[in-house]
Amino acid sequence: MEQEVEKNDIMQLPDTLPVLALRDMVVFPYMIIPLFVGRDFSIKAIDEALSKDRIIVTLTQKKPDINEPTANDLYHTGTACLILRMLKMPDGRVKILVQGLKKVKVKAFKQFEPFIEAEIEEKTDQLPLIEYEEMETEALMRAIKDQLQQLSAYNKNIPSDIVVIANNIEEPDKFADIIASNIQLKTIVAQQLLEISDVKEKLRKLNEILDKELQLLALQAKIQNQAKEEISKTQKEYFLREQMKAIRKELGESDISDEIEELKEKIKNAKMPKIARKEAEKQLSRLAKMHPDSAEANVIRTYLDWMIAMPWSKRSAEKINIKEVEKILNEDHYDIEEAKTRILEYLSVKKLKKDMKGPILCFVGPPGVGKTSLAKSIARAINRKLVRISLGGVRDEAEIRGHRRTYVGALPGRIIQGLKQAGVKNPVFVLDEIDKLSRDFSGDPASALLEALDPEQNSEFEDHYLGVPFDLSEVFFITTANTTETIPPPLLDRMEVIRLSGYTVEEKIKIAKKYIIPRQIKEHGLENHIIKFTDTAIRKIIENYTREAGVRNLEKTISKVLRKIARKIAEGSKETYFNITANNLQKYLGVPPFNVEEKLDKDYVGIATGLAWTPVGGSILFIEVSKVKGNGKLLLTGSLGDVMKESAQAALTFARSRYEMLGLEEDFHEKYDLHIHVPEGATPKDGPSAGITIATAIISCLTGIPVKHTVAMTGEITLTGRVLPIGGLKEKTLAALRAGINDIIIPYDNKKDAIEVQNQIKSKKLKYHFVKNMEEVLAKALSKPLK
Repeated sequence: MEQEVEKNDIMQLPDTLPVLALRDMVVFPYMIIPLFVGRDFSIKAIDEALSKDRIIVTLTQKKPDINEPTANDLYHTGTACLILRMLKMPDGRVKILVQGLKKVKVKAFKQFEPFIEAEIEEKTDQLPLIEYEEMETEALMRAIKDQLQQLSAYNKNIPSDIVVIANNIEEPDKFADIIASNIQLKTIVAQQLLEISDVKEKLRKLNEILDKELQLLALQAKIQNQAKEEISKTQKEYFLREQMKAIRKELGESDISDEIEELKEKIKNAKMPKIARKEAEKQLSRLAKMHPDSAEANVIRTYLDWMIAMPWSKRSAEKINIKEVEKILNEDHYDIEEAKTRILEYLSVKKLKKDMKGPILCFVGPPGVGKTSLAKSIARAINRKLVRISLGGVRDEAEIRGHRRTYVGALPGRIIQGLKQAGVKNPVFVLDEIDKLSRDFSGDPASALLEALDPEQNSEFEDHYLGVPFDLSEVFFITTANTTETIPPPLLDRMEVIRLSGYTVEEKIKIAKKYIIPRQIKEHGLENHIIKFTDTAIRKIIENYTREAGVRNLEKTISKVLRKIARKIAEGSKETYFNITANNLQKYLGVPPFNVEEKLDKDYVGIATGLAWTPVGGSILFIEVSKVKGNGKLLLTGSLGDVMKESAQAALTFARSRYEMLGLEEDFHEKYDLHIHVPEGATPKDGPSAGITIATAIISCLTGIPVKHTVAMTGEITLTGRVLPIGGLKEKTLAALRAGINDIIIPYDNKKDAIEVQNQIKSKKLKYHFVKNMEEVLAKALSKPLK
């Protein structure tokens, strides 16, 4: 708490001011103090004051437990304060720093909603007018200064600089208010002091309060001295212990020595490392010397409970049978061969080398492709316990590394909490949504994860709450993400990325028949023999009701069908067999939200079909180009990012450099403006693989030759017309196939990727066209050859 002791010119107060109701404190003039405000009407009063002259009236409640005070619940004498600073806290509260200006009295309350507002009048303390009263006032001030000096010597809770401040204040009214605001007073006594108008009477009251406090301190010191003289240390301890035992016996409480012995035995049985056991024993020794009901004792008990509950040496009885693991992975998951192969390779090495350090696998792919469920299968296959935490939105470093025990309500971080939950030190630990970590002033959780996920460091991971190292080297960490773009590079460097792409329609049909439908029938309390989904029905659900890379929405849609069947059966329907076909599917799911064909209905001039990658799978883009008379401007619309804008400029430059080959006038760019648009303008679009699509659409617009609507393309273009390789080929291919497009133009350098994708997709209709430059692209994309 600070005090302002220099003379200030106090501003003229308005007649009406917003009111801040205080529960258990009184603000005096000249007082500078921080206040924490949580009630909605009080926050609105602060906002009202800040929007005007920053002045607010503080009134103290008669009863602090009343949440919505009325006029009768508030003292009518308070202080007009200037709001110096305001800060919004993360928990919704507001912290303000106020300076008391003048004592005021409420004449009438104007309103209580949405905030309290009152009509006020200024109250000035009455100063002594005659010489005798001035002398008495001066004597009271000197007496109070002496009392403050004595209290400071007793090490009482008196600010160290209050004595210096008191000696430098000459005005009696200011002296009284500053002293009152710097000593510990009950709320009702402080309010009484504030309401006293006669300065001499206020000083006399302060003198009585300080004199009483001095007498109490002197009596306390006398009692302590007498006790020291009468009882030796040994006798005193014996007497107090016997007295404590008698009190606990009367209350029915156990002796703390029993609790200490119990904790000592638990620490011994926990089989902690030497450094952890030493810290636990140190805290136990502190607990033994404390009063059992003190706040610090409860903090130490909680800490010791965590230390004892941690699995310092407990492990799951791991069973690694490679053939059995492969069987379980194949039972639970269709396809994703790359991930299965990597897991089997790790487990094979683990079986041969028992002390190998655990890998950090990162499954990256769109939602619903089986990232988290794959981790569950791994845990089941090798007989390890599974722990899963979601990191989406985590922005506080303490969520990972724990809070220091100096904080109220401190807890260990999520990793330590997960290990305690598992009860073993070698679980399969899944960190979901690692690409959605956030950060703010509380620290960077991604940086806190570096130590935990580094196989070279995590054998001595130190949580702030535990304060001792914990060995994470035996934990099988698996992280999941939709994209690696938002994972910080230092963190990504510690993980081995395994990509899980989306599924084709044929793959989804097999997954639905083998996994989803049987599981959902069981979960809905139905029986397999009364329900049948035909292949055409499943295909229609996939193509017309769900449009995704994974199978999550497919499962939800199938669940919707089964819920309607379950209702029919529960209502006593006479139907005994339900055959779900493409013809009756609409009866269960309504009108399909998607059409099967997304591709264009015919060849258009100036419209080309491109392919894009997104974190949730691939999608197709229609690039539209139109020319109008102008002077060579290039207009780009459709929420395009910087990379796509640069691709458009490069594509136009290429067209200008090849005007002869395209049969265009040399100065065509000076006669026309080009407008490039990508539909769905509300959706941001960016990426380095739309160059050849934009160039094809531009050249089609300038030459008047339509682009084949049955061809999709992806690839970046250079100024000289070279086609550069791209990424996300499988996702883009799946997007084209979903739209009914089987001919795809891709860069020649992606030929190896194309062979791998074809082996995975196994579609006979799919045909890749490999190109090295724009001349080859135009030859395959335009419906007519160039003149």
